[in-house]
Amino acid sequence: MLYPVVLTGGSGTRLWPLSRRTLPKQLLPLTSQHSMLQETLLRLRDLEAVGSASIVCNQAHRFLVAEQLREIDITPQLLMLEPVGRSTAPALAAAALHLQQQDPDALMLVLPADHVIADVPAFYAAIAKAMRVARHGYLAAFGVVPHVPSTSYGYIQRGAIVEDGHGAFSYRAYEVSRFVERPDAATAQQYLEAGDYYWNSGMFLFSVRRLLEELEKFQPEMLAACRTAVERGFNDLDFYRLDEESFVQCPALSIDHAVMEKTGCASVVPVDIGWHDVGSWSALWEHLDKDESGNVLRGEVVTHEVRNCYINAERHLVAAVGVDDLIIVETADAVLVMPKDQAHSVKEVVHRLKAEGRTEHEIHRKVYRPWGSTEGMDRGERFQVKRIVANPGATLSLQRHHHRSEHWVVVSGTAQVTIDDEVRLLGENQSIYIPLGASHRLHNPGRIPLHLIEVQSGSYLSEDDIVRTDDVYRSAVNGEPDKNDNV
Repeated sequence: MLYPVVLTGGSGTRLWPLSRRTLPKQLLPLTSQHSMLQETLLRLRDLEAVGSASIVCNQAHRFLVAEQLREIDITPQLLMLEPVGRSTAPALAAAALHLQQQDPDALMLVLPADHVIADVPAFYAAIAKAMRVARHGYLAAFGVVPHVPSTSYGYIQRGAIVEDGHGAFSYRAYEVSRFVERPDAATAQQYLEAGDYYWNSGMFLFSVRRLLEELEKFQPEMLAACRTAVERGFNDLDFYRLDEESFVQCPALSIDHAVMEKTGCASVVPVDIGWHDVGSWSALWEHLDKDESGNVLRGEVVTHEVRNCYINAERHLVAAVGVDDLIIVETADAVLVMPKDQAHSVKEVVHRLKAEGRTEHEIHRKVYRPWGSTEGMDRGERFQVKRIVANPGATLSLQRHHHRSEHWVVVSGTAQVTIDDEVRLLGENQSIYIPLGASHRLHNPGRIPLHLIEVQSGSYLSEDDIVRTDDVYRSAVNGEPDKNDNV
C-alpha cells in the first residue's frame, strides 16, 4: 500500500515577515483559505488505495499542526516530532523505520508541505507511474518539466529509459543521469534548451525496504542513530517523540545528498502538474490571481496607479500610489517593501535581524499555544499588555511569578480563575488582580473562546519568570514543561 509522508520542516525565511520560525510558511494560508499543509493533505483525499498520512514536524509546531489537522477532519497515521531539525534524510529514515513496523512492503510518497499543485488529476497519474517504477526497485523522483530557465531550483538530468525486465515501460520514466545544484541564468537556459533536464521538486516515491537498504549502504551511521531514536521514542498524547539524544547525532543531510545522488537505482518521472514551491514573494505573486492592473491585494489595501504589485495588509490600512513591481507586506510588528526582482534578498534581512539579537525573524506578536493564543499589545517601563484567547475547555498551567503581578480583564466568554486556594468565576467586563508570588491558573469552562486582556506590572517581565507546579500540556521530555507551550 502507498503511505504519504508529509514533511513540515523549514522556516521559509524568504517569505518574511509573514513566515517566521514559530509560524513558517507551510502553516500559513498563502494561496487559499487553508494553510499549505492543509492543502497538501486535502489534495490526497481522492487518491485511491492510499493509507493515512504520516507527518513529520518540529516539536515546537506540534499543537498548531494538530489543530490544523482537526480543522480539516484528518487523523494522521503518525505525527512524529523531531526534537531538532536535521533536514530531510533523517526525517525520512525515521518515518520509514516506523512505517516498516506496520507494513514491511509499504511504499512511501514523500511530499513537502509547502508546494502548490494545480493539476491534481495529472499528479495522481504521475503517482501511479512512480508506484510501478518503485515496485521494480527504483527510488523515483518527480521531475517537473521546466517552462522557464529558473535559477531557483536544482535540476535532474535524465538518462536511459527505465525498463521493467520486459523492455521499456509504456510511459516515460528515466534513470537519473545526475542531480545538479541551482544553476546561474545562462546554465539554466542551456538546461531548458537541452530538453533532458527537470526541476527537482523534492517529491519522491520509493519502497520503505529499498530506502532503508540504500541508507544502510551510504549512511549507516545516520540510519543507526535514527533506528535508536525510533526504538527509544515514545507516545506523548497524540504525538510520537523521537529520542532526542539519539536523533541529534544525525548529520543534517537532505535525501538528495544522502542517497539520491549516490544510489544506482535513482529514477525520474517527468511531471507537468502546475507545480510551484512558492519559495519567494515574487513566486507567490506569479501564482495568484491578479486584478486588471496585475496586482495581488490582500487585506485592507487602497491603490492608485499601481501595477504588478503584491500588497498584503494584516493589521493596518496600506495605501500605495504610483508604484510598480513592488512587494509590500505589513504585519503587526514589521513592514517589508522591496522590488519584486529583489525577492531573493529577504533572507539577508532575516540574517541581520538575527545578528542584531532581535526576535522579529522568529516570532510574531501573536503566538499560538496548545490552549489558544497570546498576542503582545503594548510594552513599556515596568508594564506589558497581552491579549489572551483560551479555547473552550482549555486549562493553562498552574503557575506563579517572582517579579510581576497581573490584572486580568474578561472581554468575552467565561473565566474560571484559581488564586491560591480561591476559585472565582468571571464574566464579561469583570476583572481580577493576581498578586506577585500568588499561585494562579486560568480555565475556560464555557463553549465559546475566552478573550481577556492581561496587564503585567513589575521589575522583570520576561517569559522565564514562570514557575509551573502543574501543567496539562507538560512535556514528557526530562519531566520539564516545553517553554514553547505556555505563557
